[in-house]
Amino acid sequence: MSTSSSVISSLLEKAVAGDRLTPAEGLTLLQSHDLAALGAAANAVTNRLHPEPFRTYNIDRNINYTNACTAVCDFCAFYRPPAHPEVYVLPIEVLLKKIEETVALGGDQILLQGGLHPKLPLEWYEETLRTMKQHFPQVNIHGFSPPEIYHFTKISKLPLQTVLERLRDAGLGSLPGGGGEILVDRVRKSITRGKVLSDDWLNVMRVWHQIGGKSSATMMFGHVETLAERIEHLERLRQLQDETGGFTAYICWTFQPENTDMAHLPPAGAFEYLKTQAVSRLYLDNIPNIQSSWVTQGEKVGQLALLFGANDMGSLMIEENVVSQAGTVHHLTVETIRRCIENVGYIPRQRNVFYEYIDQPQEFAGRPTAPVLPILQS
Repeated sequence: MSTSSSVISSLLEKAVAGDRLTPAEGLTLLQSHDLAALGAAANAVTNRLHPEPFRTYNIDRNINYTNACTAVCDFCAFYRPPAHPEVYVLPIEVLLKKIEETVALGGDQILLQGGLHPKLPLEWYEETLRTMKQHFPQVNIHGFSPPEIYHFTKISKLPLQTVLERLRDAGLGSLPGGGGEILVDRVRKSITRGKVLSDDWLNVMRVWHQIGGKSSATMMFGHVETLAERIEHLERLRQLQDETGGFTAYICWTFQPENTDMAHLPPAGAFEYLKTQAVSRLYLDNIPNIQSSWVTQGEKVGQLALLFGANDMGSLMIEENVVSQAGTVHHLTVETIRRCIENVGYIPRQRNVFYEYIDQPQEFAGRPTAPVLPILQS
């Protein structure tokens, strides 16, 4: 049953004005195919939240310290079972070299994530963090997604808060939102085994926020979830943000099926990505920043995302191993990222994980009046 354009318009006006959408209203928007209207409304909300003439990016490196994983995720082409001959754990010398290369390219952060290794003790992670911070005190370690943290509590048999405080004290700076997929247990149970469920994923973030930490939130969509379950995911993030205020940013991307056990599913395209990101911007009224996912979408759609609710182009991503294992390989230079921002009318600024500018703004002639947008197929 189609929804009238007047109903969609009234919901978009409500969101643009800053009034909160209900789950039913969010679902109505997600069921809409009026991509232009959704994008215009999301862009209006972004401009209200970020009236400054800047759009941001950061420079970091995704370091996957191990690919050994006791969980089985049908959507993951990266992990290896612990006894697999291709299993690795990166030695500290390699980790430090990767950070050194990142700093040389102007980076101020690493994204440190891995599989759920069955044998590495909590002390290994603490020592790794301490050594990294001793050598590179200026680099933020954005590390260990909630599934990893939850796994650490099981390996160490320690309370969640204790584990998080020990990691923080060893040098952990912020938590990435990885492993969120869809925060609905029906979905999680159907695509993964041996991995944290929704309540515990959220509770890792809750406790991290309660001890003063910041983190990002994510959604991987376009697989076995329904549109209503996408909204349920957004609702749970919004509720936790109401409670803690600890999420700095939200990033969504489409499931990349190639080389996975779910390769039979058709990939979600640019239309679905931009629509979902736009609705996310309208729904998540309490999360300040939204990142474009050019890593999965490519340069042009990643740039277009800046007009569909994103205020940030994400990371240069010096190294990326997980999405690329699923057959999706996009690489952008800093110059290309800056040009993408400029070509939609903004001044590019480099920022850190807390969305603080870490560069000096450059002069810019002003916004083009009519950006040229590619034609998208629904």
